[in-house]
Amino acid sequence: MPRRPKRPCSFPGCPNLTDGRFCEEHEKQENKRYETYDRDPAVRIRDSYAAAHPLCEKCQAEGKLTPTEEIHHKLPLSQGGTHARENLIALCKSCHAKIHAENGDRWHNH
Repeated sequence: MPRRPKRPCSFPGCPNLTDGRFCEEHEKQENKRYETYDRDPAVRIRDSYAAAHPLCEKCQAEGKLTPTEEIHHKLPLSQGGTHARENLIALCKSCHAKIHAENGDRWHNH
C-alpha cells in the first residue's frame, strides 16, 4: 500500500516536511512546551507519585515486589476526593482491578 505524502511541519515558518504533525526538531520543542504549559496538572501529580512509589503498595504490604502501573484515588474524585497525596495509592493493574471489582464500579461509567 502506498505511503501518504509528507506534509509541512505545523511549526510556524518551518519549511521541513514530515510524516507527523511536527518535524523531528520541532516535535521535541512542542513536547517540552506541552509538558510545561498544557499537560493536565493531575497527570503531573500522578507521575510524581508513581516516581516516589515505584512498587504496588498493596503487594508490598504482602511482601511482594510488583511495579506500580496505576495511581488510584482512595476516595474517588466523583465522591469528593482530591488529588492530595494522602488520597492516592500506587497499585499494580491486578490490585487496581480488584479494588474496583470489590466496589462494584469497575464497568459502570468508569
